[in-house]
Amino acid sequence: MSNWLAFGKGIGIAVLPDELRVAVVRIRPSGVESVAEESIKNYTERPAAEWGAQYQAFLRSHGAAHLAATVVLPRREVTMRVLTLPGVADKELAAALALQIDTLHPYPEADVVWSWTKLKDGKSLLIGITRRSGIDRYMEKFAEAGIKIGGFSFTGALTYTALRLYGAPPSEGFVAWRDTERGLEVYGESQARPLYAATFDSSWETAIHTAVSELRLTPGLEPREFTAVLPSPRRAPEGDGMPAQAAPAYLAGIAAAAPRLGLKLNLLPEELRDSSSLMIYVPTVVLGVLLVIGLAALGLYSRYEDGKYLEALQAEIAMLEPKMRQLEMLDKRAVTAAQRIAQLDEYQQRTKLNLDALRETTRLIPPPGWLNTLELSGSALVVAGEADQATGLLKSLDSSPMFSESEFLVPIARVGNAEVFRIRSKREGMGTW
Repeated sequence: MSNWLAFGKGIGIAVLPDELRVAVVRIRPSGVESVAEESIKNYTERPAAEWGAQYQAFLRSHGAAHLAATVVLPRREVTMRVLTLPGVADKELAAALALQIDTLHPYPEADVVWSWTKLKDGKSLLIGITRRSGIDRYMEKFAEAGIKIGGFSFTGALTYTALRLYGAPPSEGFVAWRDTERGLEVYGESQARPLYAATFDSSWETAIHTAVSELRLTPGLEPREFTAVLPSPRRAPEGDGMPAQAAPAYLAGIAAAAPRLGLKLNLLPEELRDSSSLMIYVPTVVLGVLLVIGLAALGLYSRYEDGKYLEALQAEIAMLEPKMRQLEMLDKRAVTAAQRIAQLDEYQQRTKLNLDALRETTRLIPPPGWLNTLELSGSALVVAGEADQATGLLKSLDSSPMFSESEFLVPIARVGNAEVFRIRSKREGMGTW
């Protein structure tokens, strides 16, 4: 059965006693392709820069230099447990495991790294536990060699993932085995135990019998070779089949190529993990493009809204413009009317002031003096006539608050017993008119 979400390329590294087996794996809905394998011999004795360069050259030759690898730890370095915690809610599982994790491993409490995940049956929990000092030792070597690492795992978890990538294992259960340099490794599943993995130093018959008993399978069940239960690669790197020693790296490559399709179990602390694929940048790029499109659309929409608003304003202005012209006309008429009223008030006041000036002049030039000329303007008074003593008239006029700066316009002339005069005085408080 095809998995239409199975797309990707991954790198698996199997840690052997004095060798690193590296596998580049590509997965597609049609199946798994084992692209290439590389063996890095004597990595513990060689300078890290030397075997790191060999690793990088191998990846570059297969277009995988940007990928981070998944490392398969030796089985003896990992303690695997399968538990069920009935009655514990999903959100409380991590806390419940943390309370009893010290009872599940033989390591010192301060030297432990562990990870867990829920299996496909929905109730069983797979837990992997290893020593932090071992993880630190491997990471130091890989860092010196310039190798990017995305995670650490073990064959039990990786096999469980691979068996479900394109289908489901036999529902009645099975047992699979492979020879390793440290003994016989056995993997199995059954309805009684969703996952069983162990390494035996005993004989093949004893190991298989023990596994069948632990899984509660029917005695006499035919065990299968480990590579026979895995998804068959479309191209094996060596010969027609896959060597047993290549299986762990192959499994790790599958897990690295499809990180979202497998078990979420990783013994490498999150802060030390490198990115596994360029595909992780796709969401960021897509979101960036969407953001740019959104900002551009927002800018265009803003311009569109501004244009509509401007059109509405212009329509409102056009509608109000006749009223504005009427208001301006009314304002001008009001100003003109106010000016006319002020002029009328001024003319009315001018008549009164002129009469007052005439009365004041009559008082200041008493009989027998008389006037034959009297001229009033807004700023001056001009009088001409005869008086017994014309010289004192200047002082009399200046003593009035209505006149000042009086002066003779022509010299005083004597005619008979009278003096003829012509005087001009400045009027006070009159303005100009």
